[in-house]
Amino acid sequence: MTSIFKRAAGTAILLAALAPWSAAHAQVQAGPGAWSGNQTWASDSVNGGALTGYYYWPATNPTLAGKRALVLVLHGCAQTAAGDVIDSSADKGYNWKGVADQYGAVILAPNATGNLYGSHCWDWAKSTHSRSTGHSGVLLDLVNRFVSNPQYAIDPKQVYVAGLSSGGAQTMVMGCLAPDIFAGIGINAGPPPGVSTLQIGAVPSGYTATTAANNCKNLAGANVSQFATQIAGVIWGTNDYTVAQGYGPLDAAAMRIAYGGTFTKGAAVSVAGGGSNIPYTDANGKLRTSEITVSGMGHAWPAGAGGQNSNYVDATKVNYPAFVMDFWFKNNLRVAQVAPPAMTSCSAGVSGSSITVNGAGSSTIGTIGSYKVVLNGPTPVNDAAAGSGASFSKTYTARADGYYSGSVTATDSASGLSSAACNIAQFLVGSPPALQAPANLAAGARTASSIALTWNASNGAVGYNVYRNGSKVNAAALTSTGYTDGGLAASTSYSYQVSALGNGGVESARSAGITASTTSGFVCTATTASNYAHVQAGRAHNSGGYALANGSNQNMGLNNTFYTATLAQTAAGYYVIGNCP
Repeated sequence: MTSIFKRAAGTAILLAALAPWSAAHAQVQAGPGAWSGNQTWASDSVNGGALTGYYYWPATNPTLAGKRALVLVLHGCAQTAAGDVIDSSADKGYNWKGVADQYGAVILAPNATGNLYGSHCWDWAKSTHSRSTGHSGVLLDLVNRFVSNPQYAIDPKQVYVAGLSSGGAQTMVMGCLAPDIFAGIGINAGPPPGVSTLQIGAVPSGYTATTAANNCKNLAGANVSQFATQIAGVIWGTNDYTVAQGYGPLDAAAMRIAYGGTFTKGAAVSVAGGGSNIPYTDANGKLRTSEITVSGMGHAWPAGAGGQNSNYVDATKVNYPAFVMDFWFKNNLRVAQVAPPAMTSCSAGVSGSSITVNGAGSSTIGTIGSYKVVLNGPTPVNDAAAGSGASFSKTYTARADGYYSGSVTATDSASGLSSAACNIAQFLVGSPPALQAPANLAAGARTASSIALTWNASNGAVGYNVYRNGSKVNAAALTSTGYTDGGLAASTSYSYQVSALGNGGVESARSAGITASTTSGFVCTATTASNYAHVQAGRAHNSGGYALANGSNQNMGLNNTFYTATLAQTAAGYYVIGNCP
């Protein structure tokens, strides 16, 4: 009896603790799912002007504790939020929108006020920092504006900051100055507190991780105890000749010293895009710091595919927003990590024009408060109150003839978290309609000898045929909605169509045709080095004391070891300034 009472009391306490999560989840408002226009926030009495910038408010639900995370993203010197951080019509900038949608997080992208150090930098190198003045003051004010506004439903325990170069250094300042505010930080090529602008290229003699940690703890002041629940990620490139690469591991070591206790160094783990990550866990087995070196990356924000690929942003290597968000969300020490419910089964049955959907789910902390049924077809269904409890069964009548597919999700009554969708495979109500040609045939990745194709599924199809220049190329029917056509000639254009196959060998009409071309086969490479090294390696030539890129003849500056440039070889013997397109 005593043990039963203890279990019941424990469950009641847990559910009571989680009740605010459920209420918060129910009140979370969907945003527009687009970057805002340029905003004007607090005035900066120290550096001049007012803080301006942009924010992204996702339409998706939050994924942790029923409330949204907030991420402050700080650009580097010679960059702006509009020009480099946020999405544009040409690229995804720093590439934050995708992970914001994935995690239901709000992203802030401010512009540095004033014109510090002549390059639109953040004031990281100041000898003193205040929570109420300068860049630190206006940034903390910005964070507070969003955390205190209930429409955004920000969880104060899920506030993070990340940045590049001066933004990376300012990130460390913010994490040290306000460890009570920031649960996690992400430093990209940022010098630590106490370093001057003249010392970014090399770690000063005698400056150690302990020096940086002491400076960090001095910034925290009375909030030093909050370091016990903060986590930190650091990333830098092996070709970074602007900010000394030695600052990367030094920053991470300094944060561990500030966090206190002992740490265990983990084995290096590969990160997609050429990264190598070294994790460190504390005495409780909690992951506290991450150190990523990116092979071949210069001084740049690693945006990953789709991001901007110029002006200190590299879209060819690691997707750091995806990595650091996963790191923050999985290892947040301030929010209870509660597993969402799970769908254990789902199915659909047909009787005449009625569809009966069945499903079952489970929860580790409570009960299923509601099931949501979505059916796609001639008479669609979007029912957020299909049932509750351990299982349900619900019938939808008067459905029009045709093919349907769908899904069922479960929402927990205690946490307000929702399960992953349980998918219901395509099924037929009534008589089958005529087999339609696949829609939206498109060409994807291409090489010198191959072209990847995709198309939409056709209702009732059991397979597909692909036609190149009017001739079928697949020997057997394709069962997926994608195909890579190989064995092609380089720099050659091909036309494609696709048809659907039904039962009994029935073939639909062919789709609308598209034309796609293979590439030349030349692989662009980019090299960052001094102008002198470029000339010596044959990537550039000397002209009147200046280094000119071979082929394009673009002027790289003086031909010496003090000027550094990135050259991309876009064709044999042809180089341009910048990264590969």
